[in-house]
Amino acid sequence: MSTKPANSTGNSFKLDIVIPVIEKDLVVLPYVIDAARANIRHPIGSIYIVAPDAKTIKKTCTEKGCIFIDENTVLPITKRHIDYKSKSWDRSGWLFQQLLKWSGDRICSEDHYLVIDADTVFIQPHKFYSKRNIVFYCRKNKVKEYFITYRKLMGTEAAAPHSFVTHYMLFEKSKVHELKRLIEKRHRTDWYKAIIQSINKKKSTTFSEYETYGNYMYSRYPRNIIMKDASNLNLYRSELYKLSSPKLLKELAEKYKSISFHSWYNKDE
Repeated sequence: MSTKPANSTGNSFKLDIVIPVIEKDLVVLPYVIDAARANIRHPIGSIYIVAPDAKTIKKTCTEKGCIFIDENTVLPITKRHIDYKSKSWDRSGWLFQQLLKWSGDRICSEDHYLVIDADTVFIQPHKFYSKRNIVFYCRKNKVKEYFITYRKLMGTEAAAPHSFVTHYMLFEKSKVHELKRLIEKRHRTDWYKAIIQSINKKKSTTFSEYETYGNYMYSRYPRNIIMKDASNLNLYRSELYKLSSPKLLKELAEKYKSISFHSWYNKDE
């Protein structure tokens, strides 16, 4: 893939990037970073890789010019403080990563930061800020449990017509701080504790950082957001080679804006 930066919008809007990573996603991460630099149509400040303290991850950070952040230094808690598992699954790390994404307001220097999942690659140019409005990429299908938890956290129903779970999102630091303070005031505890206490631990998928922040922004600042179709595609990790083929990449980009190579998405399922 080309790593030539996409054209800037010509304004002063600038963003940082936050990518939470674990070692199993290192096979995709270089593509994620290169594609972000090539397809984000805004100046990029720093790219922060928030991850376990592993040599392999640090090596990739050095090679790609990213800043490594030890995930255990971001919050007052770590993954081991979260008990979210059953006999057949363990979602403690998954939930911890979501809390890390909401902690970008403590990590980043710019007023806005873009969170990208470590398995999602942009294949078309993306714009996240237009005429003082934030652009949110959306999809039609929703996960019921996300909205049950939203109601517990916020005390209101989520009102957005579409889902914000598209594996990346632009966050405004002041709005993230505002949302966390609102949750703390309502639940009389730390925001991350309120989230952990609000989920249904009998279900494996109950909270979404993207769905919660997106719906908060939709309800509180409806005139300042723009919703666009994400047009995201899931592919097997064995198909990563397609990103290195100009012909195949062009064909994919005619229909889709991004591709996700989820570790759980494989031919055996």
